[in-house]
Amino acid sequence: MILVSPSLLASDFSNLEREMARMEQAGADWLHLDVMDGHFVPNLTFGAPVIKCLREKSGLVFDVHLMISDPLLYVDDFVDAGADILTFHLESGSDCEKTIQKIKSRGVKAGLSIKPDTPVEKLFPFASQLDMALIMTVEPGFGGQSFMPDMLSKVEKLREYCNHTGNTMNIQVDGGIAAPTAPLAVKAGADVLVAGSYVFGASDPAQAIQTLKQAGN
Repeated sequence: MILVSPSLLASDFSNLEREMARMEQAGADWLHLDVMDGHFVPNLTFGAPVIKCLREKSGLVFDVHLMISDPLLYVDDFVDAGADILTFHLESGSDCEKTIQKIKSRGVKAGLSIKPDTPVEKLFPFASQLDMALIMTVEPGFGGQSFMPDMLSKVEKLREYCNHTGNTMNIQVDGGIAAPTAPLAVKAGADVLVAGSYVFGASDPAQAIQTLKQAGN
């Protein structure tokens, strides 16, 4: 089953409660919340206080993507704010083992992400501890970028590794996901699709989400 996690980064920030409700009504499985600190990536979005307020207004799974430096220091803040899944970057400066353990100790699912320049093999030592791995198919930091097809080989390698080791974690892709690119990602082995402008900008978000969910057919 393909899960769709619309990225709130592409929403109307002046009315986030309405935008979340639109996605829930349209059939979204999760809601992707991009946290950027202006240091790890060259952009700023929102932090734990905003997520805490949003949590009170939505029943969707909160798929929180930390694009921040030293995420280990902030695990408690984001778990307390209502994250259901907490994904951080391998390149973020925190000890990966300790950060995963901290997330799991709080009863939240742990995800680990890599930037386009990072070899996918660097994820393998942590795979047995993860609930999800996120392969970025654009450079993290800004929405609306073009899909990088050369990232598909990373998805393929990770799926092969999971199949070989019996690992059942989700493989998520984020960046440039739309009707033409979703089938490529799913064919490579992804089962969670993050989509921003394709869903939030659609005249019929429900149809857009359904198109993504059928990407494997």
